[in-house]
Amino acid sequence: MPTILITTDHLTPGDEVDDYLTGLGFTTRHDPMRGRRTAGQLVTALDGVTGALVANEPMTAEVLGQASQLRAVVRTGVGCDSVDVAAASRLGITVSTLPGINANAVAEYTIGLLLVQARDLIGMATGVAAGSWPRRDGFELRGKTLGVIGRGAVAQRVGPLAEAFGLNVPEGLALDDLLGVSDFVSIHTALTDRTRHLIDAAALARMKPTAHLINTARGGIVDENALADAVRTGRIAGAALDVAETEPLPSGSVLRGVDGITVFSHMAGQTAEARRAAGIEGARELVAALAGHPAHAVGGPL
Repeated sequence: MPTILITTDHLTPGDEVDDYLTGLGFTTRHDPMRGRRTAGQLVTALDGVTGALVANEPMTAEVLGQASQLRAVVRTGVGCDSVDVAAASRLGITVSTLPGINANAVAEYTIGLLLVQARDLIGMATGVAAGSWPRRDGFELRGKTLGVIGRGAVAQRVGPLAEAFGLNVPEGLALDDLLGVSDFVSIHTALTDRTRHLIDAAALARMKPTAHLINTARGGIVDENALADAVRTGRIAGAALDVAETEPLPSGSVLRGVDGITVFSHMAGQTAEARRAAGIEGARELVAALAGHPAHAVGGPL
């Protein structure tokens, strides 16, 4: 029977997704991704596999070229920057994502990060844990301006939630103008060659010195060296990042030890509701792709 590789770490043998796939006659192979995995390890995991339901593995041209039986890959998320789509297309492998699958979860999380920054919640809790009793003034979201970078499903959900808190969410501004008027800048766009290091030293210099940067999209959109320097020197007030260029965050990352920068562990989309939806919809998309009619393909046979 065709074998399906499942690497998304919250999907397990005997769960709803597994039952769905095995009920259709597929053999499943669970090899959850936790931390980094080498190309060789991924090639080994893909041996004999027809379809793959994957997390954020680097599905490079080298890896895909050695997966001789692979015909479809589905990311249980919204981005495909970890997959070499062009190489997959040349090899006849369809690549799909699940657009909007965790949009509500990420939008709610984004509002949480705004509150974290506005009230220095991490700093306050850390101070209490260390034995002190910090009582510093924060500031309210009401009346502030949130600049949203991106127009996708998450960006569309963030706007109304932010407005419910009394934030102003301008639309239609050029990036330079948006950076200049915003008290918070929140990133909700895909990582592409055009957006890599979109937020660089020049972009950060256009922001208010009191502004905070929020990133729940992809780490590579922000130049981490420039951000660390900008926060350390007071060019901007701080940043809350759910993503980093290298994950897990290396011990020597420039983001570590910078007062005002808080890094979380890429969990914006990780709610019980979003995970369940991503698992079952990903499995359905994979079955459809193997049958030749994927609904959300971003690449396919040339």
